[in-house]
Amino acid sequence: MNEVNKKQPVHNIILEERKKLSLSGVTDVDHFDENTVLLYTSMGEMTVKGSDLHVNGLSVESGEMTVEGEIKAIIYGDPDRKTPLSLLGKIFR
Repeated sequence: MNEVNKKQPVHNIILEERKKLSLSGVTDVDHFDENTVLLYTSMGEMTVKGSDLHVNGLSVESGEMTVEGEIKAIIYGDPDRKTPLSLLGKIFR
């Protein structure tokens, strides 16, 4: 049997003075507004909370992303959820 070994993207975060957050290993962005960014990484679900948040850079190919604004919280969610739920999944969550 030939098994293809998929290498999981490395997930790192760098927070500079609570104003600039650089992320790697981003697999998808569910939604964002000026107070919340909900995204998915190779390590699972992640929520960034704050005020005046802006997504300044997002590269789908490299999985890198930059969020700027007043960052108040970085919250990791379900480590097994690496992609957004379907519409039905969101309804019955």
